Amino acid sequence: MPQIIPIKDLKNTSEISDLCHSTSEPVYITKNGYGDMVIMSMETFEGVSATLNMYQSLMNSEQQIKEGRVHDARESLKSVREKYGL
Repeated sequence: MPQIIPIKDLKNTSEISDLCHSTSEPVYITKNGYGDMVIMSMETFEGVSATLNMYQSLMNSEQQIKEGRVHDARESLKSVREKYGL
């Protein structure tokens, strides 16, 4: 369940830090009852970023497949082995 706190609670920086580190989800900050900001621990941010990068790579790969920009795996491995003497 997402954590939602009012912006006035940001004065308690140590408590907010503890809250961010105790969950693997973002913490939503409201202002006048409306969503305003999102904060999270560095670990959570790095995990989210890694996931987004992976999805972007998959989307790029799917696009390359659709465009026919593919190579036979066996031929590619053979070429690499020959090039590096493996």
